[in-house]
Amino acid sequence: MDTFHALDAFAALGQQTRLQVFRLLIQAGKTGMSAGEISAALEVRQNTMSANLSVLARSGLIRSTREGRSIRYFSDMDGLRSLLAFLMEDCCGGCPETCQPVIDEIACGDRATPQATAMPAAKSSELKTSERPT
Repeated sequence: MDTFHALDAFAALGQQTRLQVFRLLIQAGKTGMSAGEISAALEVRQNTMSANLSVLARSGLIRSTREGRSIRYFSDMDGLRSLLAFLMEDCCGGCPETCQPVIDEIACGDRATPQATAMPAAKSSELKTSERPT
């Protein structure tokens, strides 16, 4: 991944709803979710969700497949892997033991803490007006 694509991915994740969508799709795994299911889960209007899904898809962080009249969305693990590889590309200065704690923290399985993997409790509709991004 080059700097331009990394910036695009970070910009996509720099908005609360899109970050929540991406985390939700990671949790959904291989089954993915329809746009309507995502909208309902996050209590976001479908037209707003459609715009957010488009931004995430253009950034390479999610992918979609058409199922009849519906579209199913999935996290794009290759896109996530590329973004993480970009971040870690020059890590540790040749000392792998420096990077290992970071790798252990983001790895799936028993090492991942519930706090790190849980969806945030607050939905965007529950935020105070002063907390909403402009």
